[in-house]
Amino acid sequence: MRALLLPFKAAYRGLVYFANSPRTLMLSYALMIVVAAALYSIFEKVNVGDSLWWAVVTASTVGYGDISPDTWQARAIAVVLISTMVLLVIPLITAHFASRLIVDNDAFRHEEQEELKSNLRVVRQLLEELTAREATSAGSASPLAERSD
Repeated sequence: MRALLLPFKAAYRGLVYFANSPRTLMLSYALMIVVAAALYSIFEKVNVGDSLWWAVVTASTVGYGDISPDTWQARAIAVVLISTMVLLVIPLITAHFASRLIVDNDAFRHEEQEELKSNLRVVRQLLEELTAREATSAGSASPLAERSD
């Protein structure tokens, strides 16, 4: 069963890698445009300029209709290009830039959180020692217990 999940885990790791790297996102976008344009040019036997125009218009889902695929191979490329752009690349680019805009500068870093937790443990231990010392010296309950009204 685990072997069946390995490709999905690898795809997920790849998505996380792409989502966290704007350079990789932009490079993958450009690479998809170039590959789709090259394949379109081969299958439809059109010049590179027209095929590049078709790839950009198709990837952006504008679809002017001035150039459209006639062969099934080029139509398959269009389906993959549109689906990948709409379902994967554009949302990843949008999410990346949105996460950069929504940054809480007041949030603690992990190291700061760990330091605060460590300091809190020390304070708690000192407070317990102080409470125990007060209880033994006064011979009564702890001052904290008396103050809880």
